[in-house]
Amino acid sequence: MPSPAERLSVWFEGPRRIAVRRGPVPEPGAGEARVRTSVSAISAGTELAAWRGDLDPALPRDETLGAHTGGSFRFPFPYGYASVGRLETLGPDTPAGAPAVGTRVFAFVPHQSVFCAPVDDLLPVPAGVPDERAALFPYLETAVNLLLDGAPRIGERVVVVGQGALGLALTALLSRYPLGGLIAVEPRPERRRRSLEFGAQAAVTPEEALERVSHAFPGGAELVFEVSGNRSALDVAIRAATRDGRVIAGSWLAGGKTPLELGGWFHRGRIRIVSSQVSHLPALEPSWTVERRRRTAWDLLGSVPLETLVTLRVPLPDAGKAYARLDAGEALAALLASSSSG
Repeated sequence: MPSPAERLSVWFEGPRRIAVRRGPVPEPGAGEARVRTSVSAISAGTELAAWRGDLDPALPRDETLGAHTGGSFRFPFPYGYASVGRLETLGPDTPAGAPAVGTRVFAFVPHQSVFCAPVDDLLPVPAGVPDERAALFPYLETAVNLLLDGAPRIGERVVVVGQGALGLALTALLSRYPLGGLIAVEPRPERRRRSLEFGAQAAVTPEEALERVSHAFPGGAELVFEVSGNRSALDVAIRAATRDGRVIAGSWLAGGKTPLELGGWFHRGRIRIVSSQVSHLPALEPSWTVERRRRTAWDLLGSVPLETLVTLRVPLPDAGKAYARLDAGEALAALLASSSSG
């Protein structure tokens, strides 16, 4: 663990190569706060793709998150966007209504043991939500965005392809809808078991998916979500959909081409594919804003025990080991620990 007088930060130095840099603890500027990190979550989607070197080096990291504005995926770069810690000190000219010193907060910042960020970018963690669950907040916010794009209707039959942390968060929220059925598709037995715990009515392998879906949902599912990160899964999602069905594609399939069969059923079945990406809201503005989506996700997070999905906890100085194990499929959700979490 770092000493209180130094900061550790994770840098992506090259494909599959992580460095943990040491430096002085920063001082907050005007309107900023300094936060001492307890835990930060590693994204098993975008972040692993960045670690592998699968993303276009010229692509902006995220123009909607202040800590990443102006940065790209050209090595070396810091990354991560799910840190939880305690507000340690406030800089000058702090805005009215700023969180008090000692408040637990969430921030979309790269992995580091201590950081400074604009007070307005800090999201207070609700009482009763443990740090490990709060660090997985982006999964639930993304799941909310997927639901806004998919707009499930009463009585609809729904399939979720992929039961990683995002797929399980999505399944948990879908289980609260008055659906006509909810089937999860996932190759790993342990994740299929968890999908049943999170509310799926059935959990099947990709190999048996089409037969099982057609048996349970004659004609197919009206709504299919693809969140597996697997290149072949989007084809499975298309074939699982009914005529005029909707397929919501949530995976970022970076680093190569995705083979799709766009003749046959896709063409004659009038299947609609919608890309869902959390950096941008669906066309529901002005009634839906990023702030409203985040409030909704925090409210829902209080009753979704996402921390039970954490199967890998690694001290921040050993961050490289966490990426390698997550990439090898040895973990469902992974956290980097900077200090003891609450």
